[in-house]
Amino acid sequence: MPIPTPKVSVALSVYNGERFLDQAIESVLGQTFGDFEFLILDDGSRDATRAIVESYAARDSRIRAIFQDNRGLVASLNRLLGESRAPLVARMDADDVCLPERFARQTAFLDAHPEVGVLGTWTEDIDESGAPHRILARDHPCTHEAFLEAVELGLPLICHPAVMYRRDVVLSVGGYHRAFRHCEDLDLWLRLAAVTRIANLPERLLRYRHYEEQVSSRHATVQQVGAAVARIAHAERQAGRPDPTAGLDALPPLDSLDALFAKEGIAKAVRARVAPGLIYSRSGLKDEGFDIVRQYIREGGSHRGMWRTVARLILFGEPARAAALAKTLALG
Repeated sequence: MPIPTPKVSVALSVYNGERFLDQAIESVLGQTFGDFEFLILDDGSRDATRAIVESYAARDSRIRAIFQDNRGLVASLNRLLGESRAPLVARMDADDVCLPERFARQTAFLDAHPEVGVLGTWTEDIDESGAPHRILARDHPCTHEAFLEAVELGLPLICHPAVMYRRDVVLSVGGYHRAFRHCEDLDLWLRLAAVTRIANLPERLLRYRHYEEQVSSRHATVQQVGAAVARIAHAERQAGRPDPTAGLDALPPLDSLDALFAKEGIAKAVRARVAPGLIYSRSGLKDEGFDIVRQYIREGGSHRGMWRTVARLILFGEPARAAALAKTLALG
């Protein structure tokens, strides 16, 4: 007898995620909506992740465990898309927590609104212990029109692990693009906005965790540079011009962006977009983001908050970088 096709495929990729994985899995299994398959892909973890996944898979037949050598998140997400059997795919991360009604609310909305291809939800922000984590950010836009306005204003668009989308729509635009490592979701939303409607439920149906070791903290520079390039590529597509990032395995060095887009000022525009945010990132100030900030100042960028960043670098144990930034500010 053929296995019935579930309504939803839950797609979770995890790498060395033993710390919070139990909570994430339990929150999916505890959904009030139960017609789903649960794909958990272990991307070559070196901790206890595999044992945790195997233990849950042995107890719940809805779980399909997938194990592979480490290939990175983009390759893992595209594999999960290919392995999914349901018309709807719910994303989930290994460090977040679904509220029990999440899938029920999202499937009901998508059933009632066939024109919407991507549906997120508002989130409840928590810290590593599960306590409330206060952030100064707007809630995600609820309508497609508000989404497009948020794109233009550079505001938050949609929380990736809170998303449920139509699998065929995502496949129609080529899935996740390899070039946009650590910001593959933003690039995908911008491409999808041209072919479907995108919305967010104004309900807090995912507890989104913030902690120092998460990807967005450890890879702030790569993420923010990629996000800026994704927005520029989006503008090129909107203007009817080819997107030179399509098909790339990786983005070129920042100073090569003018040549990639065949247009002067692209690298400078990217630095102007990301530098003001990098001055608040510990990891960004310790990696190549520091050079981006200094070049931004040399190019006439705002000094706002920069002298406080000198003090911050000293607190971070980077006196040489603090002195170098102070010298750049004095000369600028």
